[in-house]
Amino acid sequence: MAESEKLKRLKKRISEIADKRKNVSLDEIDWVAKQLQEFYPVSYREARHGRLYNIAGHRFMVNYHNPGEKQVKTYSVDDFLDVMVDLDVYEE
Repeated sequence: MAESEKLKRLKKRISEIADKRKNVSLDEIDWVAKQLQEFYPVSYREARHGRLYNIAGHRFMVNYHNPGEKQVKTYSVDDFLDVMVDLDVYEE
């Protein structure tokens, strides 16, 4: 079965995020999560210093550097990418 154009674009965007791990905004990760709703169950909730996501049973936390800043911590991007690998939408 051929991969949909939307899924191809999504995989490309995830690769772009991986290439710039130290300069990723919450909006970028949030956009990916919203696009994944077409393929997987996605939910999130606000936490004290970030946002906790649950995508198809895979949980990860995205922490902000400082409240009010949009850039997220590198280890949060790594956790996000680990989930993307588990979901088979990103290859390291």
